[in-house]
Parts: sequence; structure tokens; C-alpha cells
Amino acid sequence: MKLATYEAAGHRSFGILTPGGVIDLARRLGVADMEAMLAQGLLGHAGSFANDAPDHTRFRLLKPLHHPGKCFCVGVNYPDRNAEYKDGSTLPKYASLFQRVPESFSGPDEAILRPPESTQFDYEGEIVLVIGTPGRRIPAADAMHHVAGYTLANEGTLRDWIRHGKFNVTQGKNFYRSGALGPYITTRDEAGDGPFHLTTHVNGELRQEDTTDRMMFSMGKIIEYVSIFTPLAAGDIILTGTPTGAGARFDPPKWLVPGDEVVVTATGLGTLRNRVADETP
Repeated sequence: MKLATYEAAGHRSFGILTPGGVIDLARRLGVADMEAMLAQGLLGHAGSFANDAPDHTRFRLLKPLHHPGKCFCVGVNYPDRNAEYKDGSTLPKYASLFQRVPESFSGPDEAILRPPESTQFDYEGEIVLVIGTPGRRIPAADAMHHVAGYTLANEGTLRDWIRHGKFNVTQGKNFYRSGALGPYITTRDEAGDGPFHLTTHVNGELRQEDTTDRMMFSMGKIIEYVSIFTPLAAGDIILTGTPTGAGARFDPPKWLVPGDEVVVTATGLGTLRNRVADETP
């Protein structure tokens, strides 16, 4: 299934996205949003409505999770990204992690915002795991059974701000609506476990391309590692890392400017499209 949060006739809801429209799950399940459906373990029940007639044929897609739970991001998870740093380091033993807040993401076809405090605005196309089944200390061999599905992200970054601190990147990763999530969640039973082919285009130019079977830390290993130190809950998300080719790695750098269009695509998971705009102070 493709699960979407959407707006129709001025009302926000969520449901099953079909070629003919969207099937309203809020009305059928009696829950307010995607987060509540996942938290109450209703994903399996939602599938029983997949053949219903669509309730809406005119609608606008929103962020699939308006307020996800914990949001973990994996840094430098493709081997070419590690080589980009040119520091002579061997492949890491543990995943590099940081967190983002929900307000740092726009939705599909919404603007991503360049703040007035920086002109070093960059893109990072990524595949996102959406947790459906809670767990703690989850073995990698069992980890994917805890995944409800996948969505896409542009993990927008203010490059100068990630260097403000010596040991963290939090500042440059959490500017308001600097990134994006969407366009919808593709359930694991439909998408499988990959490998997924991931690309990022800026103004039609291919900038990033790789496949998830080349990640240094597999999706299962990431879930295993994160769930050691914190319980994972339904509605938590994990951004799994971006391939080489971000704007900072060009000479000179190719920073995003207002009017640019960033398009992130992965096989079977749809296309996330956003234009860049300046944030009004």
C-alpha cells in the first residue's frame, strides 16, 4: 500500500493512495492521523480497505507523518561519502548519528526554506525507514519486521552551521523547513527490502546516485544499533544516509538558491519534489 496524509476540501486526513484517488482511513479506522494508526497497531487492519472506492479524487499530499516520533539520521553511510572527506580514515565501526525535529521538514511539493543566516544551503537525498512495531535491542536479523514502510527525504543542510560546534551537526540540520519528507509511505509488504536505487536531481541535473546494497550500515544494522540505547516506537523514523554528490563537494560548491528544484527518487518509493525559497525572517 501507499499511505498518504492529504488535504481535501480544506480538511486534513490520511488514507490509502490509489491510481483513482485516496481512500480515507481516518473515517474507517476512527483515528485522527497516520501516527495514531501506527501507534495503535492498525496497519494490518488498514489493508482490508485497499479495494474500497476512493473518497477523494482532488487532494493535496502533505508530509506523510505530520509529527513523527524520534527522528534519527545516519551520516556518511555510503562508501564514496566516506572517501569524500579525504581524511585517510578507514571505514567506521559504528554509524554516525544525529537527530532532527519534525518542524525541520516540509512536505511534498512545498517549499524548502533557505534561512537568512546562511547561503550555504545544501541537499541530501535519502531513504527513510518508518517504524511500525516497537522494540528495544532488536537483532539485525529481525529488524526489518519492525519497519512499517519507507518514505523519502531531502535532508537539507546549512553547511556552515554544522561547523559551529566541535562535536555535533545539530544546528545546521534543524533549520525550520530546511528539509522535506514524502511523498507518501510505501509499506514494506509492497516495496520489499530493496536494494533501492536512489537519485537526486537539482534543476534536472543528476547530482546523487547509488543503491542501498552499498550502504556501509544496512537498514537492519542501523535499527539494531539505535535500538540498543533507546526504545524504538511506532512512528519513529530513521533517515539512512545520502550518497556522494551533495553541493558542498563540488569545486566551487553548488549551493541551493531560491527557484532551484530538488527531486529525490527511489525505485518503488515515489518522487519527492521541492522548490527552494527564502525564509521570511
